[in-house]
Amino acid sequence: MNTDATQQQPAGGPAARWWTEAVIYQIYPRSFADSNGDGVGDLPGITSRLGHLTELDVDAVWLSPFYPSPQADAGYDVADYRDVDPLFGTLADADKMIAEAKSRGLRVIVDLVPNHTSSAHRWFQAALAAGPGSPERQRYVFRDGKGAQGAEPPNDWQSVFGGPAWTRVPDGQWYLHLFDTGQPDLNWDNPEVRAEFLDILRFWLDRGVDGFRVDVAHGLIKQADLADWQEPHEILSGQEVDRPRPPMWDQDGVHEIYREWRRLLDSYGGDRILVAEAWVEPAERLANYVRPDEMHQAFNFEYLLAAWTAPAQYAVITRSLEATDAVAAPTTWVLSNHDVIRHATRLALPIGAPRPNGIGIGDPQPDAALGLRRARAATLLMLALPGSAYLYQGEELGLPEHTTLPDEARQDPTWDRSDHTQRGRDGCRVPIPWEADAPSYGFGPTDASWLPQPPLWAEYALDRQRGVPGSTYELYRTALRLRREHGLARGPLSWLSSGDEVLAFTNGALTVLTNFGEASVPLPDGAEVLVTSAPLDDDGRVPTDVTVWFRA
Repeated sequence: MNTDATQQQPAGGPAARWWTEAVIYQIYPRSFADSNGDGVGDLPGITSRLGHLTELDVDAVWLSPFYPSPQADAGYDVADYRDVDPLFGTLADADKMIAEAKSRGLRVIVDLVPNHTSSAHRWFQAALAAGPGSPERQRYVFRDGKGAQGAEPPNDWQSVFGGPAWTRVPDGQWYLHLFDTGQPDLNWDNPEVRAEFLDILRFWLDRGVDGFRVDVAHGLIKQADLADWQEPHEILSGQEVDRPRPPMWDQDGVHEIYREWRRLLDSYGGDRILVAEAWVEPAERLANYVRPDEMHQAFNFEYLLAAWTAPAQYAVITRSLEATDAVAAPTTWVLSNHDVIRHATRLALPIGAPRPNGIGIGDPQPDAALGLRRARAATLLMLALPGSAYLYQGEELGLPEHTTLPDEARQDPTWDRSDHTQRGRDGCRVPIPWEADAPSYGFGPTDASWLPQPPLWAEYALDRQRGVPGSTYELYRTALRLRREHGLARGPLSWLSSGDEVLAFTNGALTVLTNFGEASVPLPDGAEVLVTSAPLDDDGRVPTDVTVWFRA
């Protein structure tokens, strides 16, 4: 191996807090477990399946929204932040789920959606009724239009989901929605908005939740002049430290908000946390969100999107650790979630051609075997890195994207708002399989499923993998156990090889090697192999697209 003397010591150590080294499991409630047979997952279903998470040996769960909502964007259009949508159950069901999780040693993180409300929210309905210039409209971003009679949008901003980011109301004004028309952006320069969300935080903290994943955390503050933006409008906010910030993303004013939230959470005790969904690059900008008096974690999307090559992986891991170490925070690793194509499929696509949400129109069907092989290797690499890690429901089963979902079944607003040029995120949200031979593969008691499940789901079902050596499920269980036993979340990481074909590093007493090259590579003489993402060659060499943990 080519020796690289670089050593990276993450924040934390023997006295590290739980969130600096936790493995957190994302539950997408609509697709986890359906208790009543209506085809939609719910809170009682989640409660009934919590044993799976303790068996898997994760530390916490994060739940996507379950609040009352018209479901224009699968619950990310919230109509009431202090209740549960009947689709998912009741507040009593939420209390029971939280209590049951805690009894199993699992912490609970809930989603918070502060950038926008639903258009059905009582505040927005009051704003429509009150008219221009009213205090009710000051809670949102309303503006007069341009051109004759204000018939043109106030600026050129585009929705992340496609189409203009402005919609005109009957009295002639326009309201901003960086996402769907049913998701009007709040005006975070308004003290009333800030006070409301502090109260919402208190409501859920008082019910015992351990933290909040903050949706679109980099979008709350807009540039005051709402200037036109000629660059691409994607949610990712930039590539260079000194590049101008897009006027709708990553404005410095967001940090004042999170410092106030942090003070509130700290007043509760019990290590409650804030997690930023901030699509921000480069790593130095993202690290601003996890300074000591702000959030505790921020998803590392630069890592999620990195190419499957040794140089790309080395660069993003090194940059990420250096950036978070500079602010004494952990790095938070993630490979899949409800907004991106599952990594068991994404990694089968041509290297250098990422698909953030869904297979592109005209793309060939990915090689499922190649995708799963690389996904297992990527997961084993990720779980060996210092810091915290997030898993997305079903990835422990090796689930691929549903790439043949019928177009008529699609529900993601991206599909319609992009004029059917982007398939959207439905393919990663299909209800997961528990029992191969049960109705809806054990998702619920009937065959009903809000998105159709493909026939191949049977081969990925939990009951086909539990106890089966070499299965993806057992690989995850083994890796999570070894990660905990060997303190891999605490580091330090020391690079041994960072060439074009092989990455290798030590983490404590363990050595981790991933082979990206075409030829197999040897392990050191006498190496004690603890786990591999796929079998080694007969002569003990490491094949391509394989990660191995060993003791030298």
